[in-house]
Formats: sequence, structure tokens, C-alpha cells
Amino acid sequence: MRAQCEEDPGKDKENGLASLLLQSRLVMVVGEVDQELAENVISRLLLLDAQSHEPIKVVVASPGGHVDSGYAIHDVMRFVASPVIGIGAGWVASIAVPILLGADKDKRFSLPNTRFLLHQPSGGAGGQAADIRIEAMEILKIRTRINALIAQETGQSEEKVSKDSDRNFWMDAEQALEYKLIHKIIRHIGDID
Repeated sequence: MRAQCEEDPGKDKENGLASLLLQSRLVMVVGEVDQELAENVISRLLLLDAQSHEPIKVVVASPGGHVDSGYAIHDVMRFVASPVIGIGAGWVASIAVPILLGADKDKRFSLPNTRFLLHQPSGGAGGQAADIRIEAMEILKIRTRINALIAQETGQSEEKVSKDSDRNFWMDAEQALEYKLIHKIIRHIGDID
């Protein structure tokens, strides 16, 4: 192990940080959501849940990304027996919103300067007309599914969520609180109740 650390001292620091975060029962969803991030987050959630059923804190700071990877994180947050606390930081956009909504309703928090974005899912399709039509239908299904989840978790009507997300709909932390995406704005980890 020593030789490996000497070859790549940055890797040792990275592993040390990951270990400290796990000891703190803190999972980071930072950056673009993709399969690699989802695999990392899911494995940490399952590991922490296997160790104990104490609360797990999930910090979300993401522009969004791959919808199915985001839903995988959301579903595992709901799957584990441990209570999951969600904390929005920086920005929570696109599929990152359903990830944050994976936390228990009364355990969704935001730091004061976090911004939230609801919008239509996007995708690119090429090829034959039939394939393009199939992709367009899938995007519409995804939009309906995301809007239904946001409506269910916030108490907003699906019509309102659909209208709001028809174009980029930005909210600051106060507006996200009013919209019921979050339960409370916090300034310090001790503010989590």
C-alpha cells in the first residue's frame, strides 16, 4: 500500500476523504448525474444502511444528468431502512430535484444560496423517423413521470408542475420552501431537526 501511495499521493487523500464521509454517514451527489455517480452513491447508501439504521445525510449539488441514473439513486434512498436526510447545496437542477425528493418529506433541507431548476427533460435522437418518434414518446413519458413525482411530493397539482416546468423554472431556497420542495432552509448542520 505504501508504494501505491507514493506513486499517487492524491489517491490516498481521496480515499481518506471518502472514508471520513462514510464515517460521518454523509453521501455526496455532486456533479453531473451519470451511471458512475449513481453506482458510487447507491453502493454507499447500501453500505451505510447495512452498518446501521442511523440517519444518512445526502448532499445534492448537481446540474442533473441521466434520468434513469437519477431515478436509481432516488429509489435506493427510499429502499434503505435508514432515514435519509437530503441537503440541497449550490444548485439542484433537473433530475437532481427527484434525487433530493428521495429524502423523507420532513428531512429535505437547503442551504440558503441554493437554486433549484425544474424543466422539461431533453434528449437527442437521430436516425430513422420511427426511431425519432420512439425517443420523443419516451421523453414525454419521462416528463410525465417526473412531474407526477414532484406533484406527489410537494402537494402541487400535476397541471401546475407541468406548466412551471414547461420552460426553465428557477427557484431560490425561499421559493423552493414555498413550493414545498424542501422542509426548511438551514445554515448549519446543527439546524437539521
